[in-house]
Amino acid sequence: MTTASPEAAPFKGSLQTVKSEWLDYNGHLNMAYYNVLFDTCVDEAFISLGLGPEYVATRNASFFTAEVHLCYLRELEEHSPVYATVQLIDFDEKRAHLYQELYHAEEGFLSATSEQVSLHVDMGARKVAPWPNDIRERLERMKQAHAVLGRPERAGRRISITKR
Repeated sequence: MTTASPEAAPFKGSLQTVKSEWLDYNGHLNMAYYNVLFDTCVDEAFISLGLGPEYVATRNASFFTAEVHLCYLRELEEHSPVYATVQLIDFDEKRAHLYQELYHAEEGFLSATSEQVSLHVDMGARKVAPWPNDIRERLERMKQAHAVLGRPERAGRRISITKR
């Protein structure tokens, strides 16, 4: 588990390793496990904001992912050491817009990016609900700290086939 501050720009998750059981028949990291690596880092970032398992238990609320856009840039192989980052791009009353990058920890190359929108959810009602004031204040501090990074060039991408 990382000890990174939510105000680090960007938030850097803990070192992870590509497991052999995560490989596909092409011999590289299966696409599903990129999400595992990114999601682990989001969990670490949100825990640092006070939105971990204790938050769910004491406040009966959590966050759910509503949408994700993942771009695969360079393959990862078995035993590759990796880390992910999180940048809070924006948030409003009930949502957070996050951008992530996944790096090979030794060679330094960018392997993938992920962009997502998360929703704050009242677990009792199973409906989207406003962030509590203390969490909203932490999100604001994180957003201000991450603003120095600027908007990521790869953020806001869309998927389509352009006709020539």
